[in-house]
Amino acid sequence: MSGHSKWSKVKHQKAVTDVQKGKIFSKMAKIITVNARDGGDPETNSGLRIAIEKARSVNMPRDNIERAIKKGTGELSGEKIEEIFYEAYGPSGIALIIKTITDNKNRTISEIKNILGKHSGRLGETGSVKWMFEERGILELKISEKDNLDDLEMEIIDAGAEDIKKRDSILEVQTKPTELNNVKNNLETKGIKVDSFSLEWAPKNPVEVKDEKSKAQIEKLFEALDEQDDIQEIYSNMS
Repeated sequence: MSGHSKWSKVKHQKAVTDVQKGKIFSKMAKIITVNARDGGDPETNSGLRIAIEKARSVNMPRDNIERAIKKGTGELSGEKIEEIFYEAYGPSGIALIIKTITDNKNRTISEIKNILGKHSGRLGETGSVKWMFEERGILELKISEKDNLDDLEMEIIDAGAEDIKKRDSILEVQTKPTELNNVKNNLETKGIKVDSFSLEWAPKNPVEVKDEKSKAQIEKLFEALDEQDDIQEIYSNMS
């Protein structure tokens, strides 16, 4: 029976992995479809180019990517989806921007309200939170003790970056939204590997949450929001 139990555990773990992978691919397909509405050529559509590269970074199959593009350009029929941002507050009053892509905004907002309500949060009025943030291009580079940080930071600035922040073994590089692709290409030309990149809403004045109970509540809120299929990204002003 021990062999059977072990196999059951392996099957359960694989099923969880497949479900998670399916959710990631589903979210990426929506992002690609929405961006493809501005044109199906990634060479002239920077938003689509970023979406495709992110999809490739999670090993999304080429057929899935092409199908999502065709849905966006109208070559394939599909449900009407739209990108909607919601503004909210979490535990300790932290500000949140919740990016969604949905085919049913009534369902989405109802589920977001329910999640926020269960985790000491609430939905805010349009404009109540977004002014605390600014859109930025964000690139992340993994670093090690072998790297010469002074030289590396000079190379990054020379590539067109506006700001650099160090977080443990990660360098977070900030750019203007319109310069994200240029900076990424410049870094890769220099032989510097970019581990992730995206357009994000960065807080102008990050807020530190010191209370451990509030931190735990916020983490549970993020986990619950992340589980909602229509939610693509969650931004907060928590440092």
